[in-house]
Amino acid sequence: MIQLLIVDDERNIRQGLQVMIEREFPNHYECIHARQGQEALDKVMQMSIDIVITDIRMPVMDGVQFLEQMRGLDRSIVATQPYVIVLSGYDDFEYAKAAIRYQVSEYLLKPIRREDLFDALHRLEEELEKRDLVSLRLAEVEQYHLQKDQERLQRLLYTSENDLTLLSEVAEGLVLPEHYLVCVFQYKNKEGTSISREELGVLVSRLCSSSSIQYVAQLYDREDRLVWMIPTTEVHALEQLAELAAQREVEGLLIGVSKQGSLLQHIPHYYDQACQALNYGFLHPGVYLIRYSLIQQTFSTWSVPEEEIRLLGNTLGSDRDPEIEQRLYQIFRIHELIYLPLAYIEQVAQQINEQVLDEIFRHYGEASVEVLRLYRRVGNLNHYRYFQDYFHDLENVLICLDDYIRQLRLIHTQPQHLKEAVQFIHAHYDRPLNMAIVSNHVSLNYSYFSEAFKAYTGESFVVYLKKVRIAKAKLLLIESSCRLNEISQQVGFESSRHFSKVFRELEGITPQEYRSKMNLRSLI
Repeated sequence: MIQLLIVDDERNIRQGLQVMIEREFPNHYECIHARQGQEALDKVMQMSIDIVITDIRMPVMDGVQFLEQMRGLDRSIVATQPYVIVLSGYDDFEYAKAAIRYQVSEYLLKPIRREDLFDALHRLEEELEKRDLVSLRLAEVEQYHLQKDQERLQRLLYTSENDLTLLSEVAEGLVLPEHYLVCVFQYKNKEGTSISREELGVLVSRLCSSSSIQYVAQLYDREDRLVWMIPTTEVHALEQLAELAAQREVEGLLIGVSKQGSLLQHIPHYYDQACQALNYGFLHPGVYLIRYSLIQQTFSTWSVPEEEIRLLGNTLGSDRDPEIEQRLYQIFRIHELIYLPLAYIEQVAQQINEQVLDEIFRHYGEASVEVLRLYRRVGNLNHYRYFQDYFHDLENVLICLDDYIRQLRLIHTQPQHLKEAVQFIHAHYDRPLNMAIVSNHVSLNYSYFSEAFKAYTGESFVVYLKKVRIAKAKLLLIESSCRLNEISQQVGFESSRHFSKVFRELEGITPQEYRSKMNLRSLI
């Protein structure tokens, strides 16, 4: 709807104008009232007004003063000036001059003729449509150029430093300060995934609204991270921005900052530095800004402790949790963590995945759903925002696997629990049974029981139970005259249909065919 501001010190005139307009243009205008110029000026600054209808003679601030002040408002306060219809009871040359001076679109004499008012509004509606169309096209052009500039600047980040011709081409029009820094912004949630570029842009913009920081260029890289190029003189403002993020507890936001650069062809190099600094946020929870110059000391080579990792794997199943935790601390050098290269952490994590976790699951089978979920999660560092979260999950997985292996070994060396489970199945096959009921009866963990039962009987719990029930059913089919639905219930099946399906699956024929076959044999 079109926002229409009616300004007049007489209430009856304001209401009368609104009634006339709404009757002629139903559901077309939203009418706002003001009693004099100052009140009208406040409305213009607070709301997006499209058209103003104003009287000239009013108390406090008359129409001419109102127009003068309104036209003088900065674009930051009023992005688009409204069209104006002036109402006056005086056919005075001075008012006409004022109307021209303040870009009045229509000038109507009182008493107002409906036709004149409606014609004026029709003309202004056409002007509004034209203006909106022009604004839309300008916005499209601006968006097109912005997108092209973004693409050009993005190419700059990935151009070889040796390709000076291409560097000059993609950086055309970019004016760098004598000394600059490249900054890369990223936000990761607890699961280690990044938010979209639109969400990141809004987040940083909100922080910047409380900051005076200025950048030379802004763009998004191929991973949808926000990239700034700023003068080195803005480094203090950048630190304040990071402090502001900490104060507002925007946990997950991190800024990687390069060393000082001065030449155009070095931009790709300094962008790479900022990205490396950004990655080190993984080791520094609660830190919002990391400089490349501070992580350079971590670039020495550290060898992966393969023997320690092998011993860690051997320790699992020994019921020595403190030793497992201590060995894990030593492997990751927790007390030296801030001095370690990120590559060391990545290599150690990979070795633990391959030599410990993968090997355990290959030899002992799959553990509980919860352990499997953690196992899959710790298999990739990118699933985490911070190292401490990864380390905590890895610790949990190893402790759970230690217990899992110990239980399996205990079951294999002392199979009385499994003998009892088999006896329980044979005694209660006619009741609703599942693995949870049986494992609970013999006081074994559900997951451990699953693997141990299969190793003990050579078959999974489900298959074993089916075979026991079908064996009992075969006896009943031969020795009794019970109907199929009665037999299916006597051996624990919920329906005769399911019973027939399982019977055919195991025996290759239906229960009826089996009974007929056995009856025929007894007659021969």
